Amino acid sequence: VQLQAFGGGLVQAGASLRLSCEASGGTFSGYFVDWFRQAPGKEREFVGGIRWSRDSSYYAVPVKGRFTISRDSAKNTVYLQMNSLKLEDTAVYYCAARHVEENTHAYWGQGTLVTVSS
Repeated sequence: VQLQAFGGGLVQAGASLRLSCEASGGTFSGYFVDWFRQAPGKEREFVGGIRWSRDSSYYAVPVKGRFTISRDSAKNTVYLQMNSLKLEDTAVYYCAARHVEENTHAYWGQGTLVTVSS
């Protein structure tokens, strides 16, 4: 399975942006699909994710209420809708897939850069 994350860009604070994570060569069935981000000079941090089969999402505290994760089974794609973006949301965003019976993410996307300006 290969993951491709895209949709990043430069936006102003307060704006919205939607990232996509598309799977090829397989499906997300049986996986958690998570989003992570890494800001310059900082460690990678968990943003949120979705359990594909149950369509249930979960979020880290810094983004809860502003970000929404959803999926489109027909497109085999997971979305990260980011609203009310803040300067501190600037980072490279990655998607990753972890099988429900595993503890590690076996598949990672290449990352997409989100830059929030004032």
